[in-house]
Amino acid sequence: MTTHLDILIIGGGISGLLAARELRLAGRDVTILDKSKPGQESSWAGGGILLPIYPWRQAAAISELAVNSLKKYPALSQELLAATGIDPEWYDCGMLICKNPDYEQAIQWCEHYRIDYQPAATGLTEPFTSDLDQPLWLPEIAQARNPRLLKSLHAYLVQVGVQFLDTTEVHKIRVANHQVESIETADRTYSAQHLIVSAGAWTTDLMQDLLPDWPIDLQIRPVRGQMLLFDATPATLPYMVLDGDQYLIPRRDGKILAGSTVEQAGFNKITTEDAKQQLYQFATELLPALKNYPVCHHWAGLRPGSPQGIPSIGRHPDIENLSINAGHFRNGLVMGPASAKLLADLILHRPTEIDPTPYSLTRASAP
Repeated sequence: MTTHLDILIIGGGISGLLAARELRLAGRDVTILDKSKPGQESSWAGGGILLPIYPWRQAAAISELAVNSLKKYPALSQELLAATGIDPEWYDCGMLICKNPDYEQAIQWCEHYRIDYQPAATGLTEPFTSDLDQPLWLPEIAQARNPRLLKSLHAYLVQVGVQFLDTTEVHKIRVANHQVESIETADRTYSAQHLIVSAGAWTTDLMQDLLPDWPIDLQIRPVRGQMLLFDATPATLPYMVLDGDQYLIPRRDGKILAGSTVEQAGFNKITTEDAKQQLYQFATELLPALKNYPVCHHWAGLRPGSPQGIPSIGRHPDIENLSINAGHFRNGLVMGPASAKLLADLILHRPTEIDPTPYSLTRASAP
């Protein structure tokens, strides 16, 4: 017996959840299938800075999604809090960037995207031990607390009627006449008007395993990141700090997150003592006050790494009712709302706010 669905999303991370919200708002019935529980992988493990690290050094395609998402987050957070009572902790605490050897490029980027900036005043840099290089203060840059955002978003989707199939793996996808005909799990068979694959770091492997005869050029691979959390007090650090490639993020309750590593370790999410010591040394040297507080948590997540960090968003070139939304690397939360809107616009044949070309899917080249 086959269960007929409107839209089925494989993957319950931030990309899948936000896409479900967009499509549900458009009146579509949505089901999310996840091999574990929603929001337990990279989306949960990240830091939640709502700005790519040094965006002026990255592709314009990343900035377009990120800046568009920044505009959406305040209203999204208020909507989720009002609907669920769970605060995503969107927090516009600002960000200090300690080292900016490409200062002019940074200023040009800020002015182009209308991001408020100021040369960092001495009072902002005093608490830190850093070899400052044209420090820059971005007063409006915000963060979201990943686990609470995901919890709030999940609760909201349940309220509006999105169905969840947790701890369920897809075993087979059948295609006929350039259409996904069926999706098979261990004990059920489903059909869907439209199938979305949003499986994070697992997306490439899933597509190769389940649709080997319909190859597309996906190069999404797991990239491990480890982080520490200090059990600090609210007065310890009032804003985010980026120094080199690592950062400190203060939560509203005072806890301070230190991140992160970038490791090629396959699908291994184990934490390591070397990374813990490296992160601890970075954090306590940059902000010596952290030596007064214990580390209360150390964890790892697997980011969906992709070429240049540009996600794949759009329809499959050969399967008419299949789309992808994956490969956001370190910026799943940062680009999430705009990515979901772009995907929904493409599926629903609506005009897009962002040019979809840089994110479109292409057939894999012959070996």
